[in-house]
Amino acid sequence: MIGDPAPRPAGPAPHPAGTAAGDPPAHPGGPAHGGRRWARFASWSLRSRLTAMVVVLIAVVCVAAGVATEVALRSFLFAQLDGQVEQAAQHSVALQRGPQPPGPEPGRRAPQRFLGLPAGTVLATVEGGTVTDGQLVESHSVGTLPTGAGEQLAQVADDGRPRSVDLGAELGTYRLVGLPVGDGETVVAGLPQGSVDDTLLRVALIELLIASAAVLVGGTVGALVVRHSLRPLRRVAATASQVAELPLERGEVALSVRVPDADLHPATEVGQVAGALNRMLRHVANALSVRHASEQRVRRFVADASHELRTPLAAIRGYAELTRRGGHDLPPDVRHAMERVESESARMSTLVDDLLLLARLDSGRPLAHDEVDLSRLVADAVSDAHVAGPRHHWQLDLPAEPVLLVGDGARLHQVVVNLLANARTHTPPGTTVTARLRADRASAVLSVRDDGPGIAPELLPRVFERFARGDSSRSRSAGSTGLGLAIVAAVVAAHHGTVGVTSPPTTVTVRLPTTPPPGPAAVPPSAPPAVAPGTTPPAGPANRSGPRPGRPGRP
Repeated sequence: MIGDPAPRPAGPAPHPAGTAAGDPPAHPGGPAHGGRRWARFASWSLRSRLTAMVVVLIAVVCVAAGVATEVALRSFLFAQLDGQVEQAAQHSVALQRGPQPPGPEPGRRAPQRFLGLPAGTVLATVEGGTVTDGQLVESHSVGTLPTGAGEQLAQVADDGRPRSVDLGAELGTYRLVGLPVGDGETVVAGLPQGSVDDTLLRVALIELLIASAAVLVGGTVGALVVRHSLRPLRRVAATASQVAELPLERGEVALSVRVPDADLHPATEVGQVAGALNRMLRHVANALSVRHASEQRVRRFVADASHELRTPLAAIRGYAELTRRGGHDLPPDVRHAMERVESESARMSTLVDDLLLLARLDSGRPLAHDEVDLSRLVADAVSDAHVAGPRHHWQLDLPAEPVLLVGDGARLHQVVVNLLANARTHTPPGTTVTARLRADRASAVLSVRDDGPGIAPELLPRVFERFARGDSSRSRSAGSTGLGLAIVAAVVAAHHGTVGVTSPPTTVTVRLPTTPPPGPAAVPPSAPPAVAPGTTPPAGPANRSGPRPGRPGRP
């Protein structure tokens, strides 16, 4: 039935998708969208942002100037037109109140009385809400009003205020004013508004063209000026990039990179940044020099101490062995003590030799560059490991062709021996250890894998650090010096190679170039070794030594 309200569904109205009860729906112009837009703008380069702001500023100024011009011009033109309309209305009132000359058509004013009015002027007499007399002044005559214009003229109030009225498609928009004459009559006069509108439109188009040209020229010039102004900042960034690419983590660093003096203008912001960067670089250079000097002193001390300890340790071992083999009738406890002295002195000699080797590698002492048959070297090392660890299962995987490279044969042999000894020492009997060698493009890849208990995850990143142990008590029950993998990392780095480890299963992978580039590449203890592709990167050189809780003999 018409007029009856439509039935409403029971229950509360469903909420928009994605909103809870009482929560307003997300608005596309809300703060979140504004934040994303600002984040996108902030991600632009400084040059782009400055250029965009210059263009926007020019556009805003042009728009403001155009709007102000249009408003002022419109006010002026309408004031001028309103004055003409009022004059025409007063002229019509004077004609209405004056005597009517005779004419061919009684009731219509003579055409010569309207010759002073502009062409297109509309004059009408309204009485009782009806137009009783209406004329359209043309160039040399007076015509009648089009059909339908009289209704609009009859609605014009006699308050003397000009207003815009559409008089139909034939006449268009007119500026009209109504003045009372007396006896209930109103005189309405008006002039066409089209000329004013056309003038405002032409001025707006001209302003648009000028604003577009100003934005284009201003944006281009602004971009060039911003680019030129940011050149010092780019040079400062280039200096910082050069410093970032320097190997500051090892060795003696010649930090001579500075921002050019031409950019050090304290009166500018870029000059202040450049000066602060230069001061920071001087402080960093001084700190690096002090660090390098301290490292050199420590290395000389370790090398000198290791060298000086070799002779007394050899003497201790010799006297202990001489006493043990001299055939003297020694009590059992004394004989046991001499055996312990001989054993510990041997272990101490090994530790001193390892420290001396690391000190020499740290100092950048050049290695031998001979052709080394790595296949034969690995085969010999695995054969020796069979003798040293008969309770382990040893496997060897070599390519059909021998793998040759240029390097120091003695040091590379020590790398292989240390890796096999490390696997033997820190895995239980019965563990299978596999040494695999293959040639990969311009490098040789050696991997030592065992199926032992593995390395603790917390120890894995620092497994190549010196004296790094899984046992915080520093137990030496496994007989390790704690420097085996540290020597591996240092020797491999000295050959411009990489080393990495993954676990479980524990796999140490060494990648060596077959023809290393010339020059030293020793890595000091403070720098981590490079990481072979496909392996877990270690945090720095260290040994996987010392027993691990819950996994005997494994760090």
